[in-house]
Amino acid sequence: MTADRRWVPLLIVAFTAVFRMWMLDIKPPHFDEGINGWFVDQMMKSGYYEYDPSNYHGPLHFYILWFFKVLFGRNLWALRMPTVIVSTLTVWLVTKFDRFLDRRACWIAAAAMAVSPGMEFYGRYAIHEAELTFFLILAVWGMAGIWRFGGMQYLWCAMLGATGMVLTKETYIIHFVAFALAIPCLWVLEEVSPSTDELPLAKKIRYTGDQLWTVGAVCALLIIFFYSGNFLDFPLLKGLYKTYSEWISTGTKGKSGHEKPWYYWLKLIGAYWPGVSGPGLIQKAWERIKDLYEVPVIIGMLVSWACLLLKSNRLVRYLLIYGWGAFTAYSIVAYKTPWCIITIMWPFLFVFGYFFAKWMDYGAWKPVAILVLALVLGDSFYVSRRLSFERYTDENEDYVYVQTLPDLYKLTKPLMTLVRRDPVNYQLKGNIIMDSAYPLPWILGDFPHVDYYNDNDEMNQLLEKQDNLDAAFLVLDDREEDAQGKLKNDYFVETFHLRSAQEAVKLYLDYNTFRDFFPPDRKPDFVAQGVAVPADAPAPDSNDKANSGGGDDNQ
Repeated sequence: MTADRRWVPLLIVAFTAVFRMWMLDIKPPHFDEGINGWFVDQMMKSGYYEYDPSNYHGPLHFYILWFFKVLFGRNLWALRMPTVIVSTLTVWLVTKFDRFLDRRACWIAAAAMAVSPGMEFYGRYAIHEAELTFFLILAVWGMAGIWRFGGMQYLWCAMLGATGMVLTKETYIIHFVAFALAIPCLWVLEEVSPSTDELPLAKKIRYTGDQLWTVGAVCALLIIFFYSGNFLDFPLLKGLYKTYSEWISTGTKGKSGHEKPWYYWLKLIGAYWPGVSGPGLIQKAWERIKDLYEVPVIIGMLVSWACLLLKSNRLVRYLLIYGWGAFTAYSIVAYKTPWCIITIMWPFLFVFGYFFAKWMDYGAWKPVAILVLALVLGDSFYVSRRLSFERYTDENEDYVYVQTLPDLYKLTKPLMTLVRRDPVNYQLKGNIIMDSAYPLPWILGDFPHVDYYNDNDEMNQLLEKQDNLDAAFLVLDDREEDAQGKLKNDYFVETFHLRSAQEAVKLYLDYNTFRDFFPPDRKPDFVAQGVAVPADAPAPDSNDKANSGGGDDNQ
């Protein structure tokens, strides 16, 4: 590679890092992020992650989050930064495929991944899919190296990629099967229509028994270590196979709430338009076109058939056969959540890059190819920026799913301001009475006196045992009237809508504790036992209000 082009992959990776990290905490913590953070809190108490096969996620992600929590504490930057790092490393790894493909194809694929709305949006989430995508691509890089050159570095990468998949998410089995079935399919295709590879395959791949045993033993040890809770709970290893009975049961009973039709992934990327017909067809089509998420993926899918029918690169053929196999499998499984899209669309970004690199080889058409490529990547960047920095809680966006809404800040901003003023406020009492409170248990994990009541039985026991439910703050669902009879203090009352899938509930903030955060003339919305607040009640101290930032904390 000439020196004047070395900056290209470095620029792509640097852009990816900045794009992923920019305003990383702008979005409220997601439901799953709250659960993952809560699991990490439990690890701090027990010393290891107790793998649950019904959780459908391997242990590695939680150990990574635990490490960042130990270093940086409980905050969104610490929770999300591991995913940002892994997502950025994934783009870097794509540029390293230049030893198997035209380097322009790799750079274009990496650039498409850098600005992809899905890769960007979910590359800023503390969830498992970014790590699974990295390990998938690492495994393919290792396999391609073994295929081309042999050598221990490729064997290590292939095996560690496969091990990382096992440690990350149970859907690794789908990818293992797709990887395996793509090999005979490619062999048949090569017999009918040979590829155009310039690089020869390794004549004979040789690894000694000691080499294979060493790599295999290390990978097996990693799996045992993490799944057994640091060797502290070996019965947990049964979860490696028990998870599939749980998975099949959940996926076939249709009661998870995440069931989607077979065409869901096509609809998600914008390649399938149900409902775009009848009156107003042009307007409906335009609304769909301007909001397409993954145009490079759509192009990669379309031209993939040309790569099969015409002579093309052998690795690209393998990737698209594997990609369509995994895509088909994920389409068949009814249980679908949108973040899984990044683990199944990445092969088509390689095909997209390969297509444009070949297009640029036609001299007269090169300017046209560059213009079209710039428009496509520019559109992806625009949609990605809008999604990650403007519409990140708008569930009209298909990628926004089970997302926590900004109402969360009605509680957390004033509460955290009180803690910054005086850490003793960590001792404030809170009662949260609602069916599903995540991510609050993680966010409020440093508050030891916050209690959660999820169902009617717990609520009835609470009402029977206590004559007084007063606390600094309360979240009350449709059992609000029952709880009001147990309140003796005065409260500000706010609508509190945690997620769009839930009904809005009520947030009660103790009048004396939180009066700094409301206009001086606002009286309590709930007055205990019908006692009104005197009209001449003193307003909060003006100096105190100035120090608190006034009502801005409640915005």
